[in-house]
Amino acid sequence: MSRSEISPRESGTLAVASASRGPWRTAGVVGLVGAGAAVGIDLITLHWSLGILAGPASIGLFLFFLVGGAGAAAQRKGGDHRVRRWAQEHPWQAAGAPAAALAVTNTLTQYFLSSSGLFASIWTGLWHAALLYAVVGVVSSVAGARKRAGS
Repeated sequence: MSRSEISPRESGTLAVASASRGPWRTAGVVGLVGAGAAVGIDLITLHWSLGILAGPASIGLFLFFLVGGAGAAAQRKGGDHRVRRWAQEHPWQAAGAPAAALAVTNTLTQYFLSSSGLFASIWTGLWHAALLYAVVGVVSSVAGARKRAGS
């Protein structure tokens, strides 16, 4: 599947399909453990505020999408082989789906659970998503290169 054969809309659909192959149950557990640890640290250090859940929720969401997105890239078996091949050939587009989902969910979390305003919430969601995009993109690139090399 070359770039000229698929439309941008189809490319987005393939990115979501690729991300759906991830280990999302494991990602949920990792996200909950990370968020729980952050809440525990906030409680132990007496970091009490109205937004005590905003930071841990943000950490949990980041870990959730990190494990799910990177796990989808690293998976060797299962699912439609055409989607796997597309994700190997387009690692940065495949990384866009979890990053976009994190941007939206993290922005909403920051806006509703913290005292941040709209623009601060959007900024937080975007820079966390950019970081996730970079990490999952690198993992996807390396995993795709290893799969193409036959390792």
